[in-house]
Amino acid sequence: MTEATRRFIYPTTPQVDVIDAYHGTNVRDPYRWLEDDGSAATQEWVAEQNNRTRTFLDDIATREHIKARLTEIWDYPKYSVPYKRSGRYFFLKNDGLQNQAILYQQSDLQTEASIVLDPNILSVDGTAALTSQSISKDGTLLAYGISRHGSDWQELRVRNIDTGQEYDDVIYWCKFAQAAWKPDSSGFFYRRFPEPGTIPDGEQTFHSKIYWHTLGTPQSDDRLIYERPDAKELGFTPMVSEDGQYLILYLHRGTDPQNRIYYRPIDSDGPFIPLLDDSDARYLFIDNIGATFYFLTNLDAPRNRIIAIDINHPERSHWQEIIPEQDDPISFVTMANNRFVVAYLHDVHHQLMLYHPDGNLDCEIPLPSIGSITGLSGKRTDDELLFNFESFLAPPTTFRYDFATGTLSTFRTTPVNIDLAAYETKQVFYMSRDGTRVPMFITHKKGLELDGTNPVLLYGYGGFNNSLLPFFATSRLMWLELGGVYAVANLRGGSEYGEMWHQAGMLERKQNVFDDFIAAAEWLIDTGYTNSERLAIIGGSNGGLLVAACMLQRPELFGAVICQVPVIDMLRYHKFTIGRYWTGEYGNAEENPDHFQILYAYSPLHNIEAGTTYPPTLIATADTDDRVVPAHARKFAATLQAADSGYHPILLRVEMQAGHGLGKPTTKLIDELSDIYAFLVQVFDISR
Repeated sequence: MTEATRRFIYPTTPQVDVIDAYHGTNVRDPYRWLEDDGSAATQEWVAEQNNRTRTFLDDIATREHIKARLTEIWDYPKYSVPYKRSGRYFFLKNDGLQNQAILYQQSDLQTEASIVLDPNILSVDGTAALTSQSISKDGTLLAYGISRHGSDWQELRVRNIDTGQEYDDVIYWCKFAQAAWKPDSSGFFYRRFPEPGTIPDGEQTFHSKIYWHTLGTPQSDDRLIYERPDAKELGFTPMVSEDGQYLILYLHRGTDPQNRIYYRPIDSDGPFIPLLDDSDARYLFIDNIGATFYFLTNLDAPRNRIIAIDINHPERSHWQEIIPEQDDPISFVTMANNRFVVAYLHDVHHQLMLYHPDGNLDCEIPLPSIGSITGLSGKRTDDELLFNFESFLAPPTTFRYDFATGTLSTFRTTPVNIDLAAYETKQVFYMSRDGTRVPMFITHKKGLELDGTNPVLLYGYGGFNNSLLPFFATSRLMWLELGGVYAVANLRGGSEYGEMWHQAGMLERKQNVFDDFIAAAEWLIDTGYTNSERLAIIGGSNGGLLVAACMLQRPELFGAVICQVPVIDMLRYHKFTIGRYWTGEYGNAEENPDHFQILYAYSPLHNIEAGTTYPPTLIATADTDDRVVPAHARKFAATLQAADSGYHPILLRVEMQAGHGLGKPTTKLIDELSDIYAFLVQVFDISR
C-alpha cells in the first residue's frame, strides 16, 4: 500500500538516535524523547494524537447513543459490605452516578445511615478519591487517605466521626497507606516515603519507613519507628492485632510473593522481633489468640494452608498445622465468632467454609451460585458475618450469616436497569499450546447462534497472582446489549490454582500467558462463537502488555485491540516510578543477560514489524499515571503508527487529569467506555 492509498495517515513523529547496549546487543530507542512528560514537544504531540482520536471517535454516529444508554445502565445504587467498629456499622455507597462513593455510618443494620465523609465535595471534577479508611477501635475517629487526579500518592487526614470536625493533622508522601490505630485512639502507625528533594532522583518510591503519629500534632513531630537503610527496596506495612496487644510489621519487596513478619508489644519502644525472617514464602497474618499467631502461608503448600506459631516458642519444630493444604487453593481467610472463615477457589469460583480453631470443620456456608465473594467483614468476637457475593450476571448481594442460628439471610440486593434474565454465563475449559487445561467464562444473550459471526470481547490479565473471578461489571452490560459476547480467560500468572499457577506465567515462563490467551481466541473461533475479524481483545496494565504482545505475535487472529495503561517497554519499565518492584515478576534486562533475552523476545515495543497490517487498535493511557507511566503507551503508539500498513486505525487516547485507574470518577469512566464501545461498533460494523 503506497502513501497515497493508505487509509490512515499519522503525523510523522521525529526520531532520535538513541542506542542502548544490552549484554552485547544494541537496541534502538528512537522515541526516547516521548518519555519526557513535561517537555513542550511531548505535550504538543499528545494534543495532536488526542485531536485525531477525538475526530475519529466523535464521528461515530452511535457514540452518543452508547453513552446515553451506558449512563442509564450505570445509574443504580452500589454498596460495599458494612463493617463493624464499636457497635456501629460503616459502609460506602454510590447512589448511581456520583463520581465517588460516600462513606456512611449507622448504629445498627436497620436504622437510617448518616454521612461520615463525602469525597465528591473535595474537588470540582470528582478526581479526589477516598483511597483508604481506618476507624479507631472506639469508633469515633476516621483516618482516611485521599488521592488526587488518579495518583497513587495520597495524603492521610483525620476526622471526628461524631462531630464532623476535621483535625489539622495531614500526613504527606504516602502510597497505599493504611493507618494502624493504637487501641487508646491516641494516634496511629503508618508507612511513608521520604520528602521529595531529600533523596536521589529515581528513588522516591524507595526508603519506605514506619512512623508513629500522635493525634493533634504536626507530621514534623512524628516519631520514626522502623527503617532499613541497608535495604532501600524493602517495603513495610504496619498493623495492630485485633486484641490491641501487638504491633505487627509486614516486610516485603515489591510484588514478590515472599515476605517477612516482625512484631513487638504495642507499648514497647524496643526493637521489633523477627518472627518470620527467611523470605521463603508468603505469610499473611490472620489473627491471634493470646501468644498464638495464625498465618495463611504457601510454605510447602502452593495452594496454601493455615499454621499456628506460639511466639514464646517460635522455632519451626513447634509450629502447628491447623488446616492443611487441600486440592483447591485457599483464596482468603479471616476469623469470626472464634472460627476460621476460609474461602476456597474451586475452578475459579468461591466456596466458603467454617473451621474451629483446632482445624476441625464446622460447616460450609452455601453460596447461591458460581460466583465470588467481593467483600467480607467480621471479627473473632462478632456473632455475625457479612459479605458481598456476585457473578457476571448477578449484581452484588450482601448476605448476613448468623452464627447463633447457623442461618444465611439476604441483607441487601442491588436493582439494575437491564433484564439480566435475557443472558447466560457458562464456564468452559480449553487446552493451551502445551496441553495445559485453562478455564474461561463466556457470557452472552440466551439462544446465541454459533454461526461464527458474533462480535466477541475477550479479556485477560495473567500476572502478579491476580485471579479473574466471576464479577459484575456495569461496563460489560452495554456490550451484551449490543449483541456482543464477553469472555474472560483465566490465564496462568494468576492464582486461580495456587502459587504454581502463578509461577507458570512469570519470568522465563511468561510466554505461557500469551499462549493461553491466543489459545482462548482460537477456541472461540473453532467452536463457532466468532471469527478473527469479529474478535476483540482487551486488557489493562499487565493485561495491556498481554494484548499488545498477543497482537504482535498473531496480528491476523484479532479484529480489534483495546490496550489500556499498558506496560510496553520491557527493557526499561523498571526505570519508572514503581516499576523496579516488578522485576521479580518480569525480570531485569539491564542486570541479567538471561532476562534480557527473555524480555527482548516478547517486549511489545521491540517486536513491531514494519509494513505489517495490525488490527484496529485503541491505546488508552492517562497523563498523570504514576504507576505505569504514559511513556509506554506514547512510544507504542508512535512505533505502531510508523510501522503499520495504514489499513486500520491505530489511535492513542490520553485521559487528562487521570491516573492508572485508582479512584477514577464515574464521568471519566463512562466517557472512556463510550469511546471503547463506539470504536468496536465502528470497526466491527455492528448495527443495532
